[in-house]
Amino acid sequence: MLKKRDLSDSHVLYNLMVHPDVFPFVRQKAASFEEFMFLTKQTIEEEDQGNIISRTILDEWHNPIGTINLFDVQDGYGFLGTWIGQPYFGKGYNNLAKEAFFSELFFEKDIHTVFMRIRKVNIRSQKAAEKIPYVTLANESRKDIYDQLNQGEEIYNLYQIEKDNYLMHQLRTQPLEVAEEQLKEA
Repeated sequence: MLKKRDLSDSHVLYNLMVHPDVFPFVRQKAASFEEFMFLTKQTIEEEDQGNIISRTILDEWHNPIGTINLFDVQDGYGFLGTWIGQPYFGKGYNNLAKEAFFSELFFEKDIHTVFMRIRKVNIRSQKAAEKIPYVTLANESRKDIYDQLNQGEEIYNLYQIEKDNYLMHQLRTQPLEVAEEQLKEA
């Protein structure tokens, strides 16, 4: 479902990213394939330095269909950025990718909070975020971050996922053996 970013998927990912239903909502926009390659190389280097965690989302046949990233990693938190190619909208890949990514972040990495900034005009992403049972709207509870995000032209909602909320959800929904193993790792 997820793999570390590499250059081999660049052509496919670039072609998916430039679709008009996807491109406006991508954080790392590239105006050309060469720029996309440069950004991908830069992302790989930033992950080596611990500033980002980036994965390629794969379908069940291991074809690249999008990316999921934790940007601005510091002090145990970061900002989620996800995009999936238009042909894969509405097929459940977004939730599967997030589940796998959150599990990696909270159980294998030293992350305790994942923030999601979602443009208020991006109704599709807001609805997707609000379907996740362990996500909370943080416009008021994290007002300092919310205000900082909304200093420019774009207006965002701020959502957060806390490790404890994710863990509690996993304990309620996983078989007992899996939940006990995850609790040991936490």
